[in-house]
Amino acid sequence: MTITISPADLNYILAILAGVLIFIVPKLLNYIVAIYLIVIGLIGLFGL
Repeated sequence: MTITISPADLNYILAILAGVLIFIVPKLLNYIVAIYLIVIGLIGLFGL
């Protein structure tokens, strides 16, 4: 059985991980949101 992860699936996985980290350490919210937005922006600009 093989599992393939598409770029769309990666967004969902990152969102789940970010949500869990925010529950554990609420102070990380600003950093998680900033990193997420930067990564999504770079993916959009460079079509990765």
